[in-house]
Parts: sequence; C-alpha cells; structure tokens
Amino acid sequence: MVVREVLGKSILSPSKIYPYALNPYVGCQHACSYCYARFMKRFTGHREPWGSFVDVKVNAPELLAREVRRKRPDRVWVSGVCDPYQPLEERYGITRKCLEILAEAGWPLVVQTRSGLVLRDRDVLGRFRDGEVGFSVPTADDGIRRAFEPWAPPIGERIRALGELHGAGIRTYGMIAPLLPGAEGLMDLLAGVVDHVLVDRMNYRGGEGVYRSLGLEECLSEGYARRVGEEIRADCLRLNVACRVLF
Repeated sequence: MVVREVLGKSILSPSKIYPYALNPYVGCQHACSYCYARFMKRFTGHREPWGSFVDVKVNAPELLAREVRRKRPDRVWVSGVCDPYQPLEERYGITRKCLEILAEAGWPLVVQTRSGLVLRDRDVLGRFRDGEVGFSVPTADDGIRRAFEPWAPPIGERIRALGELHGAGIRTYGMIAPLLPGAEGLMDLLAGVVDHVLVDRMNYRGGEGVYRSLGLEECLSEGYARRVGEEIRADCLRLNVACRVLF
C-alpha cells in the first residue's frame, strides 16, 4: 500500500447525489472489484492499481473549517469516492475531525461506509440534528462478499454496526448497491437496524470478471436485477421498512 500525505486546495466538492461531497482520502484500501471511483485515476495521475494507494488529505479539517464559514449550509456526503472509515482513518482521524466541524456548524450529514470503525464516532454522530449513517450491504452471502470485496469488512460486522448506531438513536440506512448475488436474503438481516434502504443494480465496470469466474453471468441481467429488486421491495413492505429502488 502506497500512502502519501498530501495538501488539498479545497474539501467540499459539488456532487450530483448531494449538494456537497467530502472525501478525506483519495483512493480506498477496500479495493472493491466494481468500484466506480476507479475513474479518479484519470484525474489524479496515480499509476498504481486501484486499491493499492491512498492519499491522505492531512489539511482537510483546516480547509473545512474555512469553507463552512464561507459556503451556504447544506447536506454533506461523507464520502463519495472513498470510504471515510477505511483502515487508515484509525491512524489519522481525518474523518472524525471533519465530523466535529460539521456538527459544530450544524450542517446536515450523510455518512456512507462499509466499516465498523464508524462506531468510534458515535459521540460526534449523535450531535447532528439532521444526520444519518449508511452501510453499503450488497449481499447477505459473505462468500459472495469475499469474491467481490475481499478487503472490505464482513457483512455481519456491518449489520452489527448498523444495529449499534440505530440503537443509539442515530438514523441509519442500508445501501443495497450494487445488488449482488445473495441480496435476496438481506431484508431479514436489515430489518430493525435501518430506517430505510436504497437498492441499485450493478452498472459499474470492473466486476464482470468476478461474475464470470463464479459462473454467475445471469445475475448481471436486467431481469435478475428487476426480480430481486421487486423481492426486496416486497420484503420491505412486509417488514415496514421504507424502500427506494433506483432502477
């Protein structure tokens, strides 16, 4: 893993998903096979394979402290093109420092992660009047998870973390995206630990080879995605969980 400490020029970026995205890191140690954020290499100049480098924006908290004073308050997505709680966060604490600034300023927040390290920051997350924490949980099958996301935390760890956050009164959601084989059983795991779920199909380049290696090409089809999406929608109705299917 190539780790570089870098100085950013700004930290709050416009986003097509939320008004702002905040990315404390460039690159991600989780190295998921289908990750759409691989496109970042076109702009950053990294020659290393995706998942083998991380740039740490060591001045991110200082940048954020200035920008929240100058910009109109609006919802911040932490993060859009990295996991804000990838393993290096335990050493650097950049995400935590940024959350403290956003909480003090009263900005709305959405956290998206795969890591139980987020539990370290329950105290800060509990200070947000308008905030939520989501976990990417694309399958209920940890064998499938290992094939597509070999360096990401196990599914069970993610479910337990959601349960602890939810139990602490923090709004939570499940991001069933990309919808992987084995997603059919997810809602029985997520019920009671999330306030809502979002479902999206596999539409990122990079994961197709894993499907072929497992003999699961049919799970890339539009028909498979729609069938499982409807099953999840029906399960959500049965379990009284708000659900949004994005395809």
